[in-house]
Amino acid sequence: MYADADIPTEIQAALTSFLDIQQERLAAIGPELEEQVQAARDATSGGKRLRPSFCYWGFRAAGGDHRQPILKAAASLEMLHVSALVHDDVMDSSDVRRGAPAAHRRFEALQRARTEKSGRGGDPVGFGIGAAILLGDLCLIWADEMLNTSGFDAASLAAASKFFDAVRVEVTAGQYLDLVAQASGEADMDRALRVLRYKAATYTVERPLHIGAALGGGGQHLIDALSAYGLPLGEAFQLRDDLLGVFGDPALTGKPAGDDLREGKRTVLTAYAVEHASEVQLTEFDRLFGRPDLDADEIQLLREILQDSRAVQACEDLITERTEDALDSLDRAPIDDETSRKALADLAIAATARHL
Repeated sequence: MYADADIPTEIQAALTSFLDIQQERLAAIGPELEEQVQAARDATSGGKRLRPSFCYWGFRAAGGDHRQPILKAAASLEMLHVSALVHDDVMDSSDVRRGAPAAHRRFEALQRARTEKSGRGGDPVGFGIGAAILLGDLCLIWADEMLNTSGFDAASLAAASKFFDAVRVEVTAGQYLDLVAQASGEADMDRALRVLRYKAATYTVERPLHIGAALGGGGQHLIDALSAYGLPLGEAFQLRDDLLGVFGDPALTGKPAGDDLREGKRTVLTAYAVEHASEVQLTEFDRLFGRPDLDADEIQLLREILQDSRAVQACEDLITERTEDALDSLDRAPIDDETSRKALADLAIAATARHL
């Protein structure tokens, strides 16, 4: 799929090089900051690299030359993603991310070990949360710095910056909508769809495409065409992610099975189930959903309600519909480079692949 570059390898190299520089800068402030840099290194290792990939192929679709520093710029989106993940895990009290302790649990363990060794020290839980919030803030700052020092000229960066600013606002707004949805304890399909769009669709696909296209000199006609492809695809991606959060294999998702049910995530999947479940099913759903101590049998019962209410099938149908819409829009997009068109079509399939 990556005709001119091994995108994951190049993104990792850019992140490693950038963090090497940050390590030197922070070491001058104090050796304690080594923990933050190492946590950032671990958090930026691995992952699907979808956002940098969409950015790269948006750039190529605009006629950008792959010899330009596009992969360095695209890596800024991975740093932004880590910032969002770290903060998301704090808000959700998640224990695991990508098969390893979430950042706040990592810092909590470090502080607990120091406290046990010295016999004194502050609260490990509070320390872990505070340290993770600061790590997320650092990664957000670093994302901006990575883009602006990537090597593009001022005009190209100015064109891309309006989209980079937009994605940071949109994902933060989407996170707040998600927080409100969980706090409300209510199933609201309209809100679930807005979370789907702003926390995922614009953030994962549409804006990375826009940033890449802007860096490549793409005009408004191409930007609009990439939106027509990117928005439905981003929604399909998040619908698949929501299904994986309930039914996925932990070896593939990197999180315990059923974690989204324990956290009480108010998604399109759960909103549909609440709208279509029987009274008996709804009583059981309300009794169990969002309880952090759910056992395997209770998780299985919730899964059965989601399936029997046809919520799972409804999401599968939406994934198929939105992916087809995206691919149809891609066929009509003003993209001269067929390699880019093919890569974007391949990414659509990869982003929505079924691994249940």
